[in-house]
Amino acid sequence: MAENTNDQNTPTAPDAGAANGQQAANPGPAFALQRIYMKDASFESPRSPVVFQNQWTPKVSFNLGTKSARIAEGVFEVVLTVTVEAKVDDAAAFLAEVHQAGVFSCVGMNDADLEHVLASVCPNILFPYAREAVDSLIIKGSFPPINLAPVNFDALYLQTKQRQAAEAAAKAGQPAAN
Repeated sequence: MAENTNDQNTPTAPDAGAANGQQAANPGPAFALQRIYMKDASFESPRSPVVFQNQWTPKVSFNLGTKSARIAEGVFEVVLTVTVEAKVDDAAAFLAEVHQAGVFSCVGMNDADLEHVLASVCPNILFPYAREAVDSLIIKGSFPPINLAPVNFDALYLQTKQRQAAEAAAKAGQPAAN
């Protein structure tokens, strides 16, 4: 029969780190997903049921937007907005919009890393949920599914940073307004 023994000489996890010269107070950067939720969703089909009588040859537009807000120390809400609009003969067939949100813990990051995580990593996590929600709204509106392609949020973030740098350089080259 096995016996439970409590060896008093075995150090606990915090003591083991301290014995190795590590500081328990500063574990380094940490990132964690706390919650994913749908903040808002809307679907409009202003020309129903007439739109179903025409040939379905839509012009589809797709827009993305993100915003983030600090809700507590080291805790941020990131909202990814996905908007899909379909037009037939220059008239709106449907408009679907989803605000997919998440709460993320971001601790011990410098400002540049935090900005990258909030603008790229978090939207990458949220996008599959938003894509599914948009598709579900469109199908429930009795329209054919719209398969949204994956989005490279890292590339979008890099483009935004490059555009901001170019705008700042252009402003620096202009004479100051008096």
